[in-house]
Amino acid sequence: TTMLTEATSPTDHWGSVDKLIKHWLKERQELIVLYCKVDGLKEFTPQDTPIAVKVQALCQVLIDYVSAGHFEIYHKLVKEAELCNHDCQDLISRIMPKIQDSTELALAFNDRYASIELCEKSIPLLAKDLNKLGMVMVERFDLEDQLIDRLHNRLRDRVA
Repeated sequence: TTMLTEATSPTDHWGSVDKLIKHWLKERQELIVLYCKVDGLKEFTPQDTPIAVKVQALCQVLIDYVSAGHFEIYHKLVKEAELCNHDCQDLISRIMPKIQDSTELALAFNDRYASIELCEKSIPLLAKDLNKLGMVMVERFDLEDQLIDRLHNRLRDRVA
């Protein structure tokens, strides 16, 4: 994760948040790639389950991504909106509870598959769990994109 110094002007702030968002969206791409790799393997259950290693990689990026959203991105977006006197309370109160639900699901997925031992025990549930995780994360990405669009991209025009 990137350390950001408190920016002095809305323009500087926008630029630093923009960098942070771009980095975060790269992590989202990595998450999607790992998800697809695991999803493509879920039908196979060889004895020495190498899928467990891939599932662990997925868990790691999933938790990093979800955490960055909660502890960095959303906070910066709201702060940015406040800097520009943009009232976003409606949007936040509509979107954040749904994002919170997907966070809980991601954490539960991680709890079930975070280690090789856990993963091997839970392999029979993997297809169903992946399916659910995939659907919830797609919805989350859409909600996050709405936040970025409404709170960040819209401000670009004001600070430009």
